[in-house]
Amino acid sequence: MKKVLIAVDNTKNSKGVLSMFRDVVSVPESIVLLHVEQLEGNSMMTAMLSDAEMATLKDSLKGTEHKEALDKKAENLLTYYKKELERSGLINIKTVIKEGHPSEEILKTAEEERVDMIIVGCSGKSNLHRFMSGCASREVEKNAKVPVLITKGDGCGKHAHMWNGREAYAVQ
Repeated sequence: MKKVLIAVDNTKNSKGVLSMFRDVVSVPESIVLLHVEQLEGNSMMTAMLSDAEMATLKDSLKGTEHKEALDKKAENLLTYYKKELERSGLINIKTVIKEGHPSEEILKTAEEERVDMIIVGCSGKSNLHRFMSGCASREVEKNAKVPVLITKGDGCGKHAHMWNGREAYAVQ
């Protein structure tokens, strides 16, 4: 495997992503470490924003304290995960910060970077919460053109699983 995209956020489930990566994935030539800033919060209504509305929102936030705080938080988060990966001996790590809907940005980045696999964590949201705010890992799983490894979260079933575009495989 040449290149793996690992999507992380500030939840405890992202730490499980690193653990699963170390246990299951053979060492790739390079890693793209991605964090997607959610500018607008996390609800079903914001998932319905058009591209033009999202662009307007991004423009309106430029230079604000809120955006600066999001950027600093993203940089700190990626620095933490990059250091964790480097402790494992990995050195070819690219960090990327995107803005917008997580599943869309993960999929776009995967295509732009031409990755061979995507690794995401499952948030462990309840069914009602998933209905209201969506589930990025499930959207990535359904729409990715490369295999997707989804790590276990509290509400995500009994095990992590790998999706290859046709069927899911349990990962212990």
